[in-house]
Amino acid sequence: MEKRHAKILDNTEIKPGFFRMRIASLYLAREARPGQFVEVKCSGGVDPLLRRPLGIHRIADGGIELLYEAVGKGTGLLSRMEKGGLLDVIGPLGKGFTLSPKRYPLSAVLIAGGNGVAPLLALAESLAYNVEHRARKGNHKIHVLIGAKSKSHILCENEFKKLGAKVYIATEDGSRGRRCLVTDILKELLYSTLDTQHPALYACGPVGMLKAVAGIAGERNVPCQVSLEERMACGVGVCLGCPVKVLTAYSVQRRAQMKACILNTQLPTQYEYKMVCKDGPVFDAEEIFWE
Repeated sequence: MEKRHAKILDNTEIKPGFFRMRIASLYLAREARPGQFVEVKCSGGVDPLLRRPLGIHRIADGGIELLYEAVGKGTGLLSRMEKGGLLDVIGPLGKGFTLSPKRYPLSAVLIAGGNGVAPLLALAESLAYNVEHRARKGNHKIHVLIGAKSKSHILCENEFKKLGAKVYIATEDGSRGRRCLVTDILKELLYSTLDTQHPALYACGPVGMLKAVAGIAGERNVPCQVSLEERMACGVGVCLGCPVKVLTAYSVQRRAQMKACILNTQLPTQYEYKMVCKDGPVFDAEEIFWE
């Protein structure tokens, strides 16, 4: 992790309210991993005081890309930064995705809800070009499930398709793809197409969606990693502003034993707190104490 002033190569509005920024930084390009994030300063002064955490969207040879929605003062200022300017950025921060789960998957399923699509493109590129995965290219497949309010909120569909991924779309209003929840499509895939492919799940989006994905993964006994969306003021765990409840190691072990024995016993609920910015934002879905 380092503080840098990176040159802005591009800052383009790709859809109304959504921007993609490319910044030059050999350090970030070398050190960043899918699922990590950076903290950016949105102005040259002290207003807004706090930096904004942005997930790393893509990792290129000479820098990284950030995908964000201009929804408040900070991101509004960020959207008006011009090509050639300097961005005050700290990163890479946090714990990213693990690309090799304990059980090697024949397929990867990426589930994005809303702006949760941002860190999943870097993950998809890593999965597509990873040496170990490329060696098994004949069997390995990437499925991307994108859930959005409407067709105007669907992001990165073409980018995923260029990687050879199979893309499924779900919208709340039915304006594009299917009118359903993205988790409905996930259930269908896991119970049919991917039933024998030992899939691994990777998800990012609203907590309600993540909880549903974790539940489905638990029912099907498939590995699942989730990236939590939280307000992360400091980015390093100092301010204690982004706590998340996680099961203790004992509770995780007992749940696994009960699940293996199919015991009809109340599961333990011992939990502790971790910081999303420092210990995450990516967690094993079984580790989270879902409420």
